[in-house]
Order: sequence, then structure tokens, then C-alpha cells
Amino acid sequence: MSSSLQAVKDSVTVPAAGQAALLQMLLAVQDASPENYVSEEAVNEIAHLLDISRSRVYSTASFYSAISLKPRGQHIIRVCINAPCENAGKQAVLAALEQELGVSLGGTTADGRFTLEGVSCLGACYMSPAIKIDKQLYGDLTAETAVAVIRRYREGEAIGHTA
Repeated sequence: MSSSLQAVKDSVTVPAAGQAALLQMLLAVQDASPENYVSEEAVNEIAHLLDISRSRVYSTASFYSAISLKPRGQHIIRVCINAPCENAGKQAVLAALEQELGVSLGGTTADGRFTLEGVSCLGACYMSPAIKIDKQLYGDLTAETAVAVIRRYREGEAIGHTA
């Protein structure tokens, strides 16, 4: 059994109801996936275990920007594309990230290490422009500091919160 399907089965034992159980399962499956997504196989298993339609699973998964139905990189880089970050220089940061990674917004690097995504808000307006890599937030970025963060990830350094 794949780790994604095991995550589905494990999350069923956690007490939750309705939409909360579905969302919990989708997130657990995605977290267990090496490619950071919910596969077709997992969608089918979730629908079966919760006795709901596949379309309900898909509509829930597609509603939440944190959930992906297509494979992504090992590290998810989320770039805030909202007005405060835009006004603080997000475009220069985004351009530098795209150049460093060799992908456009929405793309995944050829080696599968990084996916670059745009999000409406990271809740970090006080430190814009900001990005979030996996669960780590980085702010007050310039093109140069954003590229430096990516290079540290490539080198495997543990990176802490920066503000």
C-alpha cells in the first residue's frame, strides 16, 4: 500500500465529521505524498472511505489553494501576489526567483525540488514582500535575498524564520 493510501486509512481513525474529515484526509494524503499532491488513486479511496462522491472530493480539493491535484516539487515556494507585496517590490523578487529556478509561476523545476506558486496572501504584510517555503516564512526580501534563500535550500541548510 502506498504511503498516500495509508495516510487516508490512518486519518479515518481520527474523529472528525463531514467537510472537516474530508479536508483533514486531503491534507494528510498530500503531506504523505513525496510529490506533494493528492493522486487520482487517493481521491478514489477517500471517496470510498467517506462514502461520498468523487466530485465532492475534487471540488473540495480544488477549492483550497493549499491542496494540489497535480504533482509538485519537494519544496513549495509560495509568493504573495497581493497589493502590499506588489507595492513593496514583489515583482523584482518574483523575477529573480523565476530566473534562479528556471521556471515561471506555477512551474516545477526539472529536478523536482521546487514548485513556484502565487498566493493571494501569506498574512505577512508587515514584512512584505514575502514568500513561504513549505512552512517557513521569509520577509522583507529583495531579489538578492530571495535568491540567497533558494541557494541555501539547494545546499541543504536548515533555514529559520527571517523577518
